[in-house]
This record gives sequence, C-alpha cells and structure tokens, in this order.
Amino acid sequence: MDTVIRRMKKRDIPQVQKVAQISWFATYTGIIPVRVQKNFLKRVYSRKALKSRLKDTVVYVAEVNRAIIGFANYSNVTNERQTELGALYLIPDYQGQGIGTALIRLGFCELGAKEIHLTVEKNNKKARAFYAAKGFQVVEEYENMLEDHVLEIVHLKLTEEAFRQL
Repeated sequence: MDTVIRRMKKRDIPQVQKVAQISWFATYTGIIPVRVQKNFLKRVYSRKALKSRLKDTVVYVAEVNRAIIGFANYSNVTNERQTELGALYLIPDYQGQGIGTALIRLGFCELGAKEIHLTVEKNNKKARAFYAAKGFQVVEEYENMLEDHVLEIVHLKLTEEAFRQL
C-alpha cells in the first residue's frame, strides 16, 4: 500500500468531510453525544469552513489509491516557530501504519516548526496514547464547552528535539 501525503486542494473537500465524519463517530461515540458531534461536524467541516482553512492554515491529506484516508491541519508557524495541530484524523482502518507519525513529521520538516501544540479530549484514550508515544508532554488540563457538553481538554506540546529522539 503506497501512501501519498500532499497539500489539500479544494477538490478534496468532500473526501476530507467524509474522513472527519468517520473519524469523529469512531472516536467520540460514548464520549461526546452524537447530536453534539453532528452539529460540530456540520459547522466546522462545512464547505465554507474548509475553504477558509485552505486559505488561512496548512492542511495535508494522506491518500491511498487516490482516496483520502486522513488529514492534518496546522496553523501557520509563529515567529517563535510554534504551530498548532488543530486536527489529525485517520480512518480507523489506516491507523497504526505510520501515517499519523508522517503527518506530524511534516510540522517539523516542511513547516519548520520547533514546537507543535494540540488539544485532545481527555477521554480519547487512543489519541492520548498515540501522542504520548510520539513524545508529546502535557502542558495543562482544563474544561471547555461544546454546545451544552463539557469537554475535558488536555493541552499537549511536542518539541522537535523530543520527536527526533524517538
């Protein structure tokens, strides 16, 4: 299986929306109510919102046989060479194959970041284990509201040095 990772284009929007939906339902069922998930996906992964992301951030897609199976969304790198990984989603069948790691590597190699920051829901044990294995460290924990649902958020940070030591 050959995986191609490249920058997202407008024509990729429907496939990225599908990956987001599949990933969110697989990840957050039992953590975030389905109604809240659907509203979030409708708002944050609308065509208009994704077109805006393409303009204002960096989005990479991972493809297998020309089908998008995952994506990562980075903020622009700051003067301090920090970036935020706002989303990293893979269809569950493709997890555990090094694709997520490759998408993280791009934050350092292609974007030139020295630190990657992200937030993850505390109860998302699979993602937390993945990020811990990559060397991410906890910065802080806090609560945030998503509609009427309380999220338990963990802010993580990974330095380029820590990532290279793995």
